[in-house]
Amino acid sequence: MSSLNQLIGQEIKKAMLSKDSLRLNTLRMLKSAIGYAAIDAKKDELDDASIIKVIQKEAKKRRDAEEQFIKGGRKEQAEQERQELEILETYLPKPLSPEELQAAVEKAIADTGASSKKEMGTVIRAVQATTEGRAEGKAISQLVGKLLS
Repeated sequence: MSSLNQLIGQEIKKAMLSKDSLRLNTLRMLKSAIGYAAIDAKKDELDDASIIKVIQKEAKKRRDAEEQFIKGGRKEQAEQERQELEILETYLPKPLSPEELQAAVEKAIADTGASSKKEMGTVIRAVQATTEGRAEGKAISQLVGKLLS
């Protein structure tokens, strides 16, 4: 069993004991998403890197939902999504600072020899490979687009 999967299991038990329903429900949803991802990958269990990808996907869902609830004027639901997002983010690696991301993108552009926006995909893939989930795809894409234009 991967260490991250074990940690989430332990956190579910703690949330049950402390009767923290928000944390409990969020972690159960995450555990379920990890289980479905393992089934999709046709594996008994996912490694930590794959679990981090699942957590990032779930976090993105929360960000998008929060944004939609705010646009719809539904503050209570937006707050719920924000709280769930905060819980999920505790299991993600520390995000890169803007300076670190800028350096990673510049290095990827130099390494790939990219010079136009046509080569954005290659640069984005190179950055994602080196940042290992510590930067959002949207932020990487915007920065690459800015530097290649």
